[in-house]
Amino acid sequence: MSTYISAENLGHSFHDNWLFKNLTIGINRGRRVALVGVNGAGKTTLLKILSGSLKPTEGKVAQARDLNVGYLEQDPFFKNAVTISDYIFHADNIQQQLIRRYEELLENDPENMKEMDKVMEEMSEIDAWEYEYKIKTILGRLDIHHLNQHINTLSGGQKKRLALAKLLIEDPEIYILDEPTNHLDIDTIEWLEKLLTEGSKTILMVTHDRYFLDNVCNEILEIDRGKIIPYIGNYGYYLEKKAEREASDDATFQKNSNLLRKELEWMRRQPKARGTKSKSRIDAFYDLEAKTKDRGGKENVELSVKVSRQGNKIMEMHHISKGFNGNTYIKDFSYTFKKADRIGLAGKNGSGKSTLLNLITDGLQPDSGEIIKGETTVIGYFNQAGLSFKEDERVIDIVKNVAEFITMADGKLISASALLTLFLFPPVKQYGMVSKLSGGEKKRLHLMSILIKNPNFLILDEPTNDLDIDTLNVLEEFLTNFPGILIMVSHDRYLLDKLTDQLFIMEDEGKVLIYNGNYTSYRLELEEAKQLNKKTTPAPAQTQAEAPKKTKLSFKEEKEYEGLEKEIADIEDKLKETADALNTTDIDPKDLTKLTDKITYLNKQLDAKTARWIELGELKEA
Repeated sequence: MSTYISAENLGHSFHDNWLFKNLTIGINRGRRVALVGVNGAGKTTLLKILSGSLKPTEGKVAQARDLNVGYLEQDPFFKNAVTISDYIFHADNIQQQLIRRYEELLENDPENMKEMDKVMEEMSEIDAWEYEYKIKTILGRLDIHHLNQHINTLSGGQKKRLALAKLLIEDPEIYILDEPTNHLDIDTIEWLEKLLTEGSKTILMVTHDRYFLDNVCNEILEIDRGKIIPYIGNYGYYLEKKAEREASDDATFQKNSNLLRKELEWMRRQPKARGTKSKSRIDAFYDLEAKTKDRGGKENVELSVKVSRQGNKIMEMHHISKGFNGNTYIKDFSYTFKKADRIGLAGKNGSGKSTLLNLITDGLQPDSGEIIKGETTVIGYFNQAGLSFKEDERVIDIVKNVAEFITMADGKLISASALLTLFLFPPVKQYGMVSKLSGGEKKRLHLMSILIKNPNFLILDEPTNDLDIDTLNVLEEFLTNFPGILIMVSHDRYLLDKLTDQLFIMEDEGKVLIYNGNYTSYRLELEEAKQLNKKTTPAPAQTQAEAPKKTKLSFKEEKEYEGLEKEIADIEDKLKETADALNTTDIDPKDLTKLTDKITYLNKQLDAKTARWIELGELKEA
């Protein structure tokens, strides 16, 4: 099996603090590997080093000759690209430049028929229609539509999706992905899972999404205290084996500690100048001391704060509606919150989830309807934007600005410094500046500053972004035992399944569907209904009353209709050529699979384009 990337004796430090040392890693073709570890372990740094975008402090990285590496950063950099087209399409790729010209004509100058015909003819000559279909599918699934939009006008989530789209279009030999599911809705994550597991893609990624990790990766590398520990298997297997290893480590640690005490007594008894002291025993002592020192007790985040008393009246929403710029996001929605409600918000990006949360938290006022909040209701809102921390502010001052002393769940008062220590902020970080914290540490500080206000109505908007899996496990334990109201928006299906038992589904035209059950149950019911509908729904009769429908094609649709006729003819020609090649008597067995796969792909394309051609034709004739 060919090795794509190999690294020997890697070490990297920031400000004289070593993240890891002496790491040796090899990524072979066809492996799908997840890199896991706590915040600050060096996962993102290691991805940068292996991708070639960062030089290690120590060691070396070797890549296979002419290897095409695709690297998705947490915060993508767009170099000199001004528009989406500049970034997506390579100047030296003839197919891409023709597709770019075709798409820009459709969007900006569809009446330029002479230029349109010329570009379409050139695309047919170089066989670019399949590639155009692939690009359009990827951009559409990632909600990227206006190719002439300037990149500096995009939100952080849109920029991440744009960088992911470029990577998927290029289809590199190895995908190096840093949190690829951030800013994607659940439908898109499930589509991405299928895409990444097709064929024999080579993947190295960091993700906190456990379902995604479990479904995509078949190997896990854990960074633990500067070392790499491999696990061959999915996430469930990793958890099982990690628990066994840690139990063994605990037993070894106790044994080493006892032995160290005895060895320490022996070392102290020996006169410093005595030449008969055993050198091998001295070396063994220092080795044992290092092992025991490194192991130590693993600290955990401890989330345990008081929850304000909740009265009988929590919050009532009566016939709420809200819209922006002519679009309705919530229409005539009513709900009365009950004690111990645990609600997940689901829906596509832009469907109105954040709008609903802002109505609940009084950040927005409804266009119509009424929201009545109970007098004892204390809302804690953990939103995507996070707190606007001042970078030159000390970490401890963030907490002291809320309270000098905090009441814990057992009624005890503890200082701001003691609480920070429980949240894994040691004194050196407490008195350091916010600018020195990682993204995950800032999220943890934000969450902590919300919890110390003792909320009984907790709202979490995408809480999992930038948090490591270990911290997520502790957060889940806290939320499982949280006695107040919980509302959560998350693309993490695992988290929704574990923590919620009711869903608000944000649907089209402002409808909010209330579903009793978790996300997996909802998706299973949808799938079952879809299959049942396929079997039992007859074709609608011509006399059946139908909703009013558009009866005239726009100029853009007219050009699409004409283009589809040529595309369908081209696909049919390719199908015939491929079928003829398959029917030859002297076919190479190696080519047999390729040809049958191509026929399957072409048939799928033909079905999709024919369906669209029929749809536009019916509108044209109506």
